[in-house]
Amino acid sequence: MPTMVLRFPGGRYHATPGGHHVNEGVVEWPPSPWRLVRALIACGYSTQHWGEVPPEGQRLVEALSSVLPEYRLPQAALGHSRHYMPTTKMKDGREETTLVLDAFADVGDGALWVRWPAKVDEEAQQIFDVLVAHLGYLGRSESWVLGESISDDVPLPQAGRAFPHSNDARPGRNFEQIALSAPDIPVEYATWRKSEVEAAIKELSLPAGKKPTQAQQRKIQGAYPADLVDCLQRDTAWWKEKKWSRAPGCRSALYWREGNALEVGPPSSPRVSDAHRVEMMLLALTTPSGSKSALPTVARTLPQAELLHSALVSKLGFGGEPCAEIVGRDEMGEPLKGHKHSHILPVDLDGDGRLDHIVLFAPMGLGARAQRAVRSLRRTYMKGGVGELQVAVAGVGALNDMRAIGAGMVQAVNDLLGPTTGAVSWVSTTPFVPPRHLKKSGRSSLVGQVEAELQVRGLPPAKVDVLDWTGETLALRHFVRRRLRGPQPLIDVCFAVRLAFDSPVGGPICLGYGSHFGLGLFRPVQEPNQP
Repeated sequence: MPTMVLRFPGGRYHATPGGHHVNEGVVEWPPSPWRLVRALIACGYSTQHWGEVPPEGQRLVEALSSVLPEYRLPQAALGHSRHYMPTTKMKDGREETTLVLDAFADVGDGALWVRWPAKVDEEAQQIFDVLVAHLGYLGRSESWVLGESISDDVPLPQAGRAFPHSNDARPGRNFEQIALSAPDIPVEYATWRKSEVEAAIKELSLPAGKKPTQAQQRKIQGAYPADLVDCLQRDTAWWKEKKWSRAPGCRSALYWREGNALEVGPPSSPRVSDAHRVEMMLLALTTPSGSKSALPTVARTLPQAELLHSALVSKLGFGGEPCAEIVGRDEMGEPLKGHKHSHILPVDLDGDGRLDHIVLFAPMGLGARAQRAVRSLRRTYMKGGVGELQVAVAGVGALNDMRAIGAGMVQAVNDLLGPTTGAVSWVSTTPFVPPRHLKKSGRSSLVGQVEAELQVRGLPPAKVDVLDWTGETLALRHFVRRRLRGPQPLIDVCFAVRLAFDSPVGGPICLGYGSHFGLGLFRPVQEPNQP
């Protein structure tokens, strides 16, 4: 039985049910079977480069459409945001706007389970697994999802039940009945289509004994998608043009849902389990205009990380459980040792020389309070730039989960984490700034300070070489090296460094002053004698 588990990195699910206007503030919860199957088909085209749905994909779609799935829902609260959209019309010297509501279900870190009680062949199951793993969003584009295919022998959770209505279903007073859109059963749609086409041909006003022409037949048949897979690929503009009142091949299915599945009221803070700590959170940066050229340059790595850190600290507020992983201090206010707290690493994942993401990772893990602070963050700023930057959570999990990011960003992720097997040689991506005064020899020499930094982070010893300021390394001299506030470098100099380990190690490797804010970052390089 095909089973998927969907998690929402942004903590929200945005989708309006069919037949409703967005300003009604209604949320389709759970996601309808119709929406889920269409999402899988769309994922095949966008990530698997389909030219058309392959045979095994058609078998999968037909199997999923023949039954109604069962759900397990995370606790969710109804919320909305308001946008005043421009209308391109002027009044009294100002452009008129119209209010648009964006309703959503606040699901926090909860997981949505969906299981179809259908048997599929091995090829169809394989393509289901691939499509679920590559789902990027569900509903509106803000509804980012991380999908996982689960074996059908794994039992569904007990809480959050939502299941199809049947004549003998009487779940009790704690359940409510809702209607969801679902695909027609493929055989029933084919039978219905045939009868509709035949009836439409008979209604043609033709002279006695005259048969409809092929053009007339094609026109009638063209108003009805060829099969259910074809129905699921038709967009709204097409079926409205053909005078359909709703999407062809779509039916309403009654479901029972627990009455508290979608709380009505102010959206609560994302609910994060105290026991569930994550190693990494990936944040995406955009400008209000969407212009990539307005993003800060990589040379502003340090100030951008510091500004984000200040914003996170402000989101923590006062009181509550300790958040040592963000503030870097224990309950007594003493600095943490071992560099286990959060590193804020602004990165350029698309390779255009501008910072488009921030990797927030902590070897000690990010706890509940830290995750709430990150998820509540909506904006940060950039000194000397356009001002405001919009922030959104793009990924949560272990550092290695970043390797599943889009194909165009694989190299940038490998530069941060290194190959899966590790690397022997690493060079500076951002400048190394000595944390102490420099001396000619001993522990306070440049080599001695790098070796000490490696040791305190639990990394093996390495041969340290200082690189000349030529070629790519020359750009490192232009990086900002002084913080806006807080401790300043004891000596305002920087270096480009190469590390050569005896055995492969993994990243990220961050050393020296400002290493928690993006300075002293290294990337792997392949030596000429390496295979």
